[in-house]
Amino acid sequence: MKIYAGIGSRQTPPNTLALMKRVASRLAELGWTVRSGGAVGADQAFEAGALQVRGAVEVFLPWPGYNGYKKAALTAPSPEAIRLAADLHPAWSRLSSGVQKLMGRNSHQILGVNLNTPVAFVLCWTPDGAESEAECGVETGGTGQAIRLASRYGVPVFNLYRPDALSRLGDWLRQKGPESHDRAHAAK
Repeated sequence: MKIYAGIGSRQTPPNTLALMKRVASRLAELGWTVRSGGAVGADQAFEAGALQVRGAVEVFLPWPGYNGYKKAALTAPSPEAIRLAADLHPAWSRLSSGVQKLMGRNSHQILGVNLNTPVAFVLCWTPDGAESEAECGVETGGTGQAIRLASRYGVPVFNLYRPDALSRLGDWLRQKGPESHDRAHAAK
């Protein structure tokens, strides 16, 4: 399955948002589906880029009507997604219930509706350039939850904060691509 997560900070710079739209359009032309969470900024840039070429988009919401969305793959995270998020988040008990729902939604962005179809890769932007659980910090923001989950599932993360992210993604697509990702997860 050719699915990736297109996510990131709400404070993604305008030039990076434009890049996200272009990359999402190209990936859609190549048959990739983008998963996002409907957040203003990076998520909506990836969605818009894919939709420009009638690409497939899966949006996972933390609650019905989030940011005005009327349709989504899910309109609230499942109880299992919330449990998974609680296990991953370093300060779960300090989060409001709304933020906990946002974190639960991130579980679906990475693992799909039934939490059993991981994305092939994550393409994102965070102000600290984090690409692994070990690199996540306060600056990574909510996107860190998705990065931590991707790390635990062996899903590569390409952070557009890093100047070489797109070249590394291109190399990964040429060398490994979704087929090797699917084989690896089928073996688990």
